[in-house]
Amino acid sequence: MSALRRDRPVRSFGIILCCVVLMRSIFCDAAIDYTEQRQPCASYNPLMQPFFGDLHVHTRYSLDASTQGTRTTPEQAYRFARGEKIAIQPWADGKSVRSMQLHRPLDFAAVTDHAELFGEVHMCDTPSSEGYGSWQCIIYRNWSWGAYYLFNYMASMRAAHLGLCGEDDQLCNRAALVPWADTQQAAESMYDRSTDCRFTTFVGYEWTGMQPDSGGNLHRNVLFRNARAPLRPITFIDAPAAETLWRRLDKECIKGITGCDALTIPHNSNLSAGYMFNGKRDDGSPMTVDYARLRHRFEPLMEIMQKGGASECFYGGGDTADELCNFEQQPIDNLAGFNNPPDRETGFARRSLAQGMLLEREFGINPYQLGFVGSTDTHLGAAGAVGEEGYIGHGDAGVSAKEVVPPGLPDLLTNNPGGLAVLWAEENSRDALFESMRRRETYATSGPRIVTRFFGGWNYPALICADPDRIARAYASGVPMGGQLAAQTSEYPTFLVVAGWDPGTVEQPGTPLQRVQIVKVWLTAKGWIREKVFDVAGDPGGDSSLDSASCDVAEKGFEELCTVWTDDEFKPDQQAYYYTRVVEYPSCRWSQRICVAQGVDCSRPETVGEGLRACCSPQHQPVIQERAWSSPIWYTPPSLPAPVVTQ
Repeated sequence: MSALRRDRPVRSFGIILCCVVLMRSIFCDAAIDYTEQRQPCASYNPLMQPFFGDLHVHTRYSLDASTQGTRTTPEQAYRFARGEKIAIQPWADGKSVRSMQLHRPLDFAAVTDHAELFGEVHMCDTPSSEGYGSWQCIIYRNWSWGAYYLFNYMASMRAAHLGLCGEDDQLCNRAALVPWADTQQAAESMYDRSTDCRFTTFVGYEWTGMQPDSGGNLHRNVLFRNARAPLRPITFIDAPAAETLWRRLDKECIKGITGCDALTIPHNSNLSAGYMFNGKRDDGSPMTVDYARLRHRFEPLMEIMQKGGASECFYGGGDTADELCNFEQQPIDNLAGFNNPPDRETGFARRSLAQGMLLEREFGINPYQLGFVGSTDTHLGAAGAVGEEGYIGHGDAGVSAKEVVPPGLPDLLTNNPGGLAVLWAEENSRDALFESMRRRETYATSGPRIVTRFFGGWNYPALICADPDRIARAYASGVPMGGQLAAQTSEYPTFLVVAGWDPGTVEQPGTPLQRVQIVKVWLTAKGWIREKVFDVAGDPGGDSSLDSASCDVAEKGFEELCTVWTDDEFKPDQQAYYYTRVVEYPSCRWSQRICVAQGVDCSRPETVGEGLRACCSPQHQPVIQERAWSSPIWYTPPSLPAPVVTQ
């Protein structure tokens, strides 16, 4: 396995390179502006390090987890992320019959339980609470599916409690303080403030809203920079619009508490029925400059991969011929389960970010200038459990294991193990990681720990891949993923891409890389959205020799790929953004691994055991290509065209 490189003339970086490296060296010891008491990290790199984590984790305090038998506490979820074992459902006489443990610990995690029903979950699980004997809590404890739909319908679609909360919701609001305090305490106790910096936690929760008519998902994870946070989480019931959430975070956190800071991360735009990025305010009224600025300030990232599917791009006709968009795509466009198929306007990232460039023409700021992360959305507290091998589901509204481990496939065929968030930062501390998210120097993976970097500039030499100082030179002459290219009029932009495979572990070995692609999306003068995918490194036509009947893979592929690519089709008056997609060779999906292990042969019906019919379903995709998506790099002309209607 070797690197593939493209040769171009070498250009000198001279004084610029020397100055940048010198400045980084001089100021590296004081580069992190800590907002809390902690020791500086012993491992510090001014040229950034990749840290792998999960920013979307549910525990016993989320109603959809608790009604499925999850008992994992926030502290136990963090311990799991750090490499310890946790017990999971089903339970017999108070003891679990199963456990989970990561093969490799994470660098960071955030417990983000659904905050709307904190009070109800605590009341219904606590015999001494005032609402414990209510009919709502009796349903909660005895009819899991009924409670799941009833409570969530009221909280997420009607922005209301179910009626057990007393006058002005005082009972539920008071009860909610207990899970919220436990969530914050767990984050504090599990955060490594020593010089080792082995593990970082973020105080957080999920704001759980839904568009009532379409069932479109509007969920956001809310993360705080440090331990300073509001007395109670601001929920969809308190703030039934994302705009209201941001304004209250501004008032109650940033302006209301010294040292408090927050950001929000939307997820599953693939299930938003088009409402997550529809170019309007939440009430359907036209977007304003103030709204665009507010959204740009609070929402620097989007989660494009998790157990509920991938949100990169739509595949199924229309204006894309990109077959790799056909990856973990859900068959519907909404979270409520309405039978509406997705389309290009559903809310996929590629087109939504293009709509952001159109809005920039009107408002002078891009409200959808978003970097990418992945996470799991686990409801077992199993942060970072993303392996296809040994997947047992994530414990929410899929296949229930509350009472007994079901035979056959452990999850719905449309679900998957989820992804990871990767943050490029100087060190593994809250402040460094939070700043990484703010500047969007992040990427998402579909699970593997692929390491990738992406830089854009105007004069990267072709031989930079062979330079041991290539990263310093890349920073000196350009911007990293998440950045904005300064406008030029006389040259073509060049991009440096570096990608390294995930070797995995002895128990779960990794899959080599097949290729690296650069995706370009741009706007014409008339505002028409155009896209093109370029294979820039690797072997796009390579045959992996994968035997899906046994899931054996031949040793083939690349450990590292590095190249410099020039956009020879660049036009300086066109808005554009670019991102990379690093693709592994094909491997067996989680469902196929189970089908093979259970001896399923679809030509012999007698081999299709209980719970295994999906193995032979036309919708079953036995083979996948795991991947990583970099955050985009944007180019904006010095003078923006006038607003137009897109086609």
